[in-house]
Amino acid sequence: MDGPKKQPSISDYKIHNYYRKFESLIALTLTFIIIIIVIVATGRLGYSVYNLLIVRMQDPLEHKVFQVIFGEIITLLIALEFSHTLQYVVTRQQSIIQTKVVVLIAILALSRKFIILDLDKISSGELLGLSAATLALGLTYLVLKLKNTE
Repeated sequence: MDGPKKQPSISDYKIHNYYRKFESLIALTLTFIIIIIVIVATGRLGYSVYNLLIVRMQDPLEHKVFQVIFGEIITLLIALEFSHTLQYVVTRQQSIIQTKVVVLIAILALSRKFIILDLDKISSGELLGLSAATLALGLTYLVLKLKNTE
């Protein structure tokens, strides 16, 4: 049997409050860094679209062009999702980043990897490793989703 629980002291509340402010400051700093990354990546995407489709007049359905453009688009989506997640921490809607969101971002990153993958240059071992990682992340997401519905 546990004894009576000790009530937190005022100094415990102060320490917790300072830590929450510190956590929010770090999340805000990361958000600003990601904003810069998103701006640069958007510019790069715009340049790639302009250069590949307008200047070089390449077919957007050509495999290499598709890989470049959609690889950059998914990179932007990953950065935006990560920024969106950090904003929950900054606005105190969540005190920590949810594991489910991290798993979804990892699945997005693997999806990007599969899109930009050059099948002529990848070994079967690397492809097997990526497939295993995808399966593991999918199963992890399923477990998290089932756990949250209970």
